[in-house]
Amino acid sequence: MKNLCSSLVLATAMALCGAAVAGGQSKSAGDLGAGKLLVSSRGLGDPNFAESVVLLVQYDQHGALGLMINRRTEATISRVLKDVDTAKRGSDPVYVGGPVELDTVLVLLKSQKKPDEATSVLDDIYLVSAKVPLEKALAASSGSGDLRVYLGYCGWDAGQLESEVKLGGWWIFDANAGLVFDPHPESIWSRLITRTEQEIVEVRPEPVHRR
Repeated sequence: MKNLCSSLVLATAMALCGAAVAGGQSKSAGDLGAGKLLVSSRGLGDPNFAESVVLLVQYDQHGALGLMINRRTEATISRVLKDVDTAKRGSDPVYVGGPVELDTVLVLLKSQKKPDEATSVLDDIYLVSAKVPLEKALAASSGSGDLRVYLGYCGWDAGQLESEVKLGGWWIFDANAGLVFDPHPESIWSRLITRTEQEIVEVRPEPVHRR
């Protein structure tokens, strides 16, 4: 009877865990891919990624590239992109996309139509890096709700990110436009990490009391 009770508890916990993963939360390296969000674990040792949320914009056998979506700065687009004419009206802030090549400018754009020279990241969200399409995107943008500018990026060599996930450094979530262009990016990490902890508590089996 004890073994049967234990088996039932374990089966229920596994079913609940599966439901949580299916909802977009995972710690399996097999779930990595472009369009996924990486949420750093509380115990992640690298200070460059502490309390960070990263959108993977490229992922293949050669490695991965992502943009931190919760590192908003005080600098404005017009101040940073002085050589881009359409950025002179840009009062929206720029973001630190990651610790690599901070002089590199990358843009995430929400659009129902794929812009020229843009790379699709997920539904209606595109990555723009060339100057001409960047100018066009800035000219057409209505604000931070559909366009954000990032300086630098996060990069991993082949197998590096997978190893970090296996060591427990990252949670993996499905991304969506609402999260990528969230009006309160400073609280995205705390909201998502709280969700992981709540779901861990919910699926933790109650101890079986012996009689």
